[in-house]
Amino acid sequence: MNLLRLSVGLAVCLVFGHAAAAPASVFLEDLTTTQLAAALQQGTTTIIIPVGGTEQSGPHLTLGKHNARVRVLAGRIAQELGHTLVAPVVAYVPEGRVDPPTEHMRFAGTISIPEPVFTAMLEGATRSFWQHGFRDVVLVGDHGGYQRALQALATRLQAVAPKGRRLSFVDGYYQATQTAYVASLKSQGLSEAQIGSHAGTADTALQMAVAPATVFPEYFEQAAREGRKGGTAGDPRPSTAALGQPGVDAVVRDTVAAIRRIVSSAH
Repeated sequence: MNLLRLSVGLAVCLVFGHAAAAPASVFLEDLTTTQLAAALQQGTTTIIIPVGGTEQSGPHLTLGKHNARVRVLAGRIAQELGHTLVAPVVAYVPEGRVDPPTEHMRFAGTISIPEPVFTAMLEGATRSFWQHGFRDVVLVGDHGGYQRALQALATRLQAVAPKGRRLSFVDGYYQATQTAYVASLKSQGLSEAQIGSHAGTADTALQMAVAPATVFPEYFEQAAREGRKGGTAGDPRPSTAALGQPGVDAVVRDTVAAIRRIVSSAH
């Protein structure tokens, strides 16, 4: 009888222990507060804040391009790292002056907020995560326009961080799309004019590899024809998911390596 009770007890411990070994999802918003508290207790003390943005990207990419992409990529990064969660995507970022409109604000659907508001929101989120027990908060940004703001915020907050708490900015996430990924496209015979800087082949192919539902190939010709007038800098017509996959691999590889260095430096 005692042996039977012991066996049942071990089985229960194994079942519940396995269930508690890892969060049900790497996305914070998918967890309950109880699940999060358990994950923190078991060593999940790194969280990524993925910064996206809501902006026009020509006629062929959705306004939420950056948000969809950074969520997927941050999720893959967290899964590879282990003991890491992903905060809700920051969809409201500086995108230019509102009135009179500049930059992407000249196109319908773009949302722009002042940089001080943007950084204050990120500071509040960071301090919230520190308070709950996260030791490492990591900023990654999918859009080039606010990279310096993220770096400045990380530098400023880290100087006053409580003991055992850190805020880090990983610029390798964005730089991977500007270096290794561009090199891979050039090796496939694509020109700089095709690769482009916004909604061209680089941007579009990467999106096809990550979130194909946010891409509308039937508008590639229109995007190429209208060019900058229509919000596109580059040529999306050569884009395929296969061309975008090296960009996905580079972002995940470089960001995982950077976060591992950050976390290990504390030990």
